[in-house]
Amino acid sequence: MRPPLLSPAANRRDFLRLSAGSGAAALLGQLGVIGALGAGPARADASTFRAMVGVFLFGGADNWNMIVPTDTRYSAYATGRGATLALPQASLVPLPGVPFGLHPSFAPLATAWNEGALAPVLNVGTLSQPLTKAQYQASSANRPLALFSHSDQQNEWQGLRMREVNRDGFMGRANDREAATTVPDLISLGGSSLILIGNRSSPLILPSNGGLTRNGFNAGATDAPTTTRQSALTAFADGGTGTTVTGTTATSLTNNYGLAVTANAVLTGTTSIVDQYFKNTVTGVALTSDVSKQLLRVARMIEARSTLGHSRQTFFASQGGYDTHANQVDAGSTTTGTQANLYADLAQALAAFYAAMKALSLGDNVTLFTMSDFGRTFRVNANLGTDHAWGNNHLVLGGAVKNQTAFGAYPDVTLGGVQDTDTNGRWIPTTAVEEYIAPIAQWYGVAAADLPYVFPNYATWTTLPRKLLGLFG
Repeated sequence: MRPPLLSPAANRRDFLRLSAGSGAAALLGQLGVIGALGAGPARADASTFRAMVGVFLFGGADNWNMIVPTDTRYSAYATGRGATLALPQASLVPLPGVPFGLHPSFAPLATAWNEGALAPVLNVGTLSQPLTKAQYQASSANRPLALFSHSDQQNEWQGLRMREVNRDGFMGRANDREAATTVPDLISLGGSSLILIGNRSSPLILPSNGGLTRNGFNAGATDAPTTTRQSALTAFADGGTGTTVTGTTATSLTNNYGLAVTANAVLTGTTSIVDQYFKNTVTGVALTSDVSKQLLRVARMIEARSTLGHSRQTFFASQGGYDTHANQVDAGSTTTGTQANLYADLAQALAAFYAAMKALSLGDNVTLFTMSDFGRTFRVNANLGTDHAWGNNHLVLGGAVKNQTAFGAYPDVTLGGVQDTDTNGRWIPTTAVEEYIAPIAQWYGVAAADLPYVFPNYATWTTLPRKLLGLFG
């Protein structure tokens, strides 16, 4: 049985401190009350804790420079990317055991690879069906909706209802079926996103800086607007009689604010084990990028899993800035520029997170994976940048992944070739998002019978010869 997060005496005081100044509808959506109205019994403790952490690279990351072939395919890579964009082969971070290397900014992840905790996944993208170039060109009905559109492809990746309006996300649906709870263990550090919305689940949204506060409220204020808000929210939290919805909503709201108060202590405390790992290994100075701050808070929430009453946790984090139509690289240097800086921030954050999980003895219990709107054109444009494309490469990080293995198929990167939608290197994906993500959901604990609910197009990608990636040993 989950321990109470607040004493009865403290509930109202802390509820008011956190809630005043907010609209009820925003509170319900943000803190999971809507999902809790249909929730079943509280989750029983699992014998093994697990967490999955999705990191979305907003803007469409050019991950064709994240993972680069080092065998005979490097020549085609260098030709297609051109001298202004191709990374020198000697600059790549080697991945012993596979014919690929990482962008030099990812040097901090060499330890994870050497320890068998990092997996490259090749040429992934949104697909409603396996697709050839001829089929792509024959009809737009064969393609994802609004392909190459940022907002639409972000929703396709997160919702995975291909060629439909996405109203919920795969992480939320996974939580719907994994178990029911009135206290959300879906937690976003990357803002409000579709991916964590389920039919019975919605996330707790945490800031990447500071604690949880309500806008326009001072705990010591006695002005009329504040006291009016206090009275209204007190009445709402106290619930009522005669309707199940009212009572359930009141209980859920109080429980969720209990979690918020507990989360505040986790976010703002100074005794966390994990903090020391989120520092520059050379200078000892704390990492300052937003993605580092988000993953530090994810690590803190994982460290506090028992206090929070969580046997499973699902997190969403993000990093922006990847819409690199210009100055992706510096003139005369393909290893520096906007992309290199973004990758450096990401790599440092991922390496710190991995080290923190090991320090908690949870290296095998937490799996992190990357996502993005889409890939980018292999061909450089006139502004030292790249444009919107389709298939992309990604990384999975965690001790449970199969040792030193690359997954998926690297495409034929001939511009205008059999896997190019045009002549600019917009590669048709060879691995569907479902083939990439569903194994992570299975590892997390989603039952085989529930996978078609979590992934509506599941049958397409599990009918031979298609199959899910074997990410885990």
